[in-house]
Amino acid sequence: MARKKNDFKIYTDFIMEKSKELLSIDSPTGYTDDAAAWVKKEFEALGFKASFTGKGGVLVELGGKDKKNGLFLEAHTDTLGGMVSSIKGTGRLVVTPLGGMNANNAETENVRIVTKFDGDYEGTFQLVNASIHVNGEYNDIKRTFDTCEVVLDEDVKSKEDVEKLGISVGDIVCFDPCTRITKSGYIKSRFLDDKFSVGILLGYAKYLKDNKITPKRAVYVHVTVFEEVGHGGCASVPEGVTEAISVDMGCVGEGLTCTERQVSICSKDSGGPYAYSVVKGLIEAAKKMGADYAVDVYPHYGSDVEATLRAGFDVKHGLIGAGVYASHGYERSHRDGAENTLKLLIGYID
Repeated sequence: MARKKNDFKIYTDFIMEKSKELLSIDSPTGYTDDAAAWVKKEFEALGFKASFTGKGGVLVELGGKDKKNGLFLEAHTDTLGGMVSSIKGTGRLVVTPLGGMNANNAETENVRIVTKFDGDYEGTFQLVNASIHVNGEYNDIKRTFDTCEVVLDEDVKSKEDVEKLGISVGDIVCFDPCTRITKSGYIKSRFLDDKFSVGILLGYAKYLKDNKITPKRAVYVHVTVFEEVGHGGCASVPEGVTEAISVDMGCVGEGLTCTERQVSICSKDSGGPYAYSVVKGLIEAAKKMGADYAVDVYPHYGSDVEATLRAGFDVKHGLIGAGVYASHGYERSHRDGAENTLKLLIGYID
């Protein structure tokens, strides 16, 4: 039975609040312990059992009656980022990307360098020789991780100066998310992929708790921490799970129909088609709930649930998410996209 839009406002407000909190916690792939601890604490605060996986992700039990037909909801809290790969003689840092971080999108961003043993330092990711009044070829240089560098906000002039600070190869480089929520309901930030979906799943958990709902089938949430490098969803599937759905970002761009204010249902991506019965069931649930949705084919995309299948788990699979524009850059979505995703989850699992 469809519900009035205003009935979901409390949960959409909660999603926006929790997403903003999580976005403030740096968690590039390989440096996710703080974010995972936050996720575990938030699900536990709602009254659900949560535990860490061997990889450092979070597995949550949302309850449910039929444990032989379980549903596995996958989202991820690891993000793009960087790692120090070498220190130049000038005291500047060479960075290797973590995940699909793109130098064109990262240029001029503030960063935090997290050392292994000596705290953290601030800096900026800049083009080498970044002053346009000095560099006559500024406009012609291709931005890559070879032509850009981190300029530390410390008085360093040599490799030795940097090493004295405790900075070394393998240290993590976190890019400022620059999160903003507008009066018109848009949320703009790096790393909405996929922290916005973690917020949505928290909103779904709160909905279950507030309304004292026990799902008809067992429902589990797995917040993974290695999605951006392809193996986040390869493990930790509970016994009895027959279906897995990635709750990730929905693609917005030319050739696609989804907007930031809708929930996207993916029918196919670079890994091939999603299970036809699942896609059809998701569409039916969206219609039942009055959720504004779009069905699209993503040309350059892979998900946690495909990693689950490649690991050998015999499950049906699907993919949904709030529409996100400018993926892997400075991303944008909208509270309506979160609400429509929540409504689809409620309608599909109910």
